[in-house]
Amino acid sequence: MKNLFKTSLLIFISILLFSCDNDDGMADNQNVCTYEGLTFFDGTTQTLIPESQLTTELFLNGSGNGIPEIEVYETTNPGNIWLLTKAVTANSSDGGTLGLGNTNYTVAVTCQRSGTAVGEEFRFDVVTANGLEGELCVVLDAIIP
Repeated sequence: MKNLFKTSLLIFISILLFSCDNDDGMADNQNVCTYEGLTFFDGTTQTLIPESQLTTELFLNGSGNGIPEIEVYETTNPGNIWLLTKAVTANSSDGGTLGLGNTNYTVAVTCQRSGTAVGEEFRFDVVTANGLEGELCVVLDAIIP
């Protein structure tokens, strides 16, 4: 019974500390990243990937259609964790795909902060169709023409 209580309390505190609900104008972390990297809670498992393990690339020509896209992926295992979206300017929203392990989510992405040079920060709020929410606070590693 004590272990169940401790586990429940730990999950509650983790959700509270890494809450990604920062798009309502009221959250403490509206302008500051709570966690540098990826946070995502799928209802069962909290995923935390530090920014140092992620690569962020801005493709100016997107998929060859002239529309910029950004891709964020796990550096050592690119197919394991990744995000692809066209929401690349501050306060823009667009669709995208978030891959976590063997699960791909169609997501709505809001770009809350965008950089224009290598080394500048991008910040994305990511929401799945069934309301699961994640956040990415990443540094732009490359700009590809």
